[in-house]
Amino acid sequence: MNEPVVSRPVIQRRGESQRTVDDPVVVEEPIEIRIDDTPIAVLMRTPGDDDELVRGFALTEGIALTPTEISTIEDLGEGRFRLIFSEGTAVDPEQFRRNLYATSSCGVCGKASIDAVRITARSPSPGPVIPASVISSLPDMLASAQPSFDLTGGNHAAAAVTADGALVATREDIGRHNAVDKVIGLIAEDGWPVVHPLLFVSGRVSFEIVQKAAVAGFAIVAGVSAVSSLAVELAEELGLTVLGFVRGRDFNVYTHPHRVADNGS
Repeated sequence: MNEPVVSRPVIQRRGESQRTVDDPVVVEEPIEIRIDDTPIAVLMRTPGDDDELVRGFALTEGIALTPTEISTIEDLGEGRFRLIFSEGTAVDPEQFRRNLYATSSCGVCGKASIDAVRITARSPSPGPVIPASVISSLPDMLASAQPSFDLTGGNHAAAAVTADGALVATREDIGRHNAVDKVIGLIAEDGWPVVHPLLFVSGRVSFEIVQKAAVAGFAIVAGVSAVSSLAVELAEELGLTVLGFVRGRDFNVYTHPHRVADNGS
């Protein structure tokens, strides 16, 4: 199945009445990522943009240090993909092999991947300074680019945004971290570290979201929901600006507020 949304019959109750209708639901399916013939991870994801997901996953988990280290992503069929590395790039698959699959709610899993990500995470540049009005515009901007969520209410989304508020890329997935990896996999070849400063997500900002943003080179991570304590600690350590509860003109700035300006600044 390659469609992100399917219809399923449901009994719809409204007060004392009920009826049978076709209801759109978001698709959740496994994807297996291999190095050579060794499976290193099985992720639960929404099908679509799978090449971008595999590339972004490899980069944000420190399997590949730059996009140029990845030569090809080979589609083996039935949801299996193989990373083919560029000549001269050697990767030990056992270093990254996971013993368990990653659910759609799981981000960075396994000591090897966490260690690798911490090594490759980078401190961003001091800027840019983004007006508060740009931050406030992000929820409506992202909502307008979420067709699967409009149908199902079941998908998360992530977006890369320029300093002046232009939407560069957006992707949806049942997993928050998968949506981030898809965006990063899409824009990675435009420049590495990524050339766009802001990552915006439709849910909470957790530790693994900040890790992935730091590896990619985003300076600002913002979300419509809460921020975890570990996300704040990591962002403070690495120099990222983290924003939470971005809803209209209201939001919280948790770390490095120098990148957010008043509208008149």
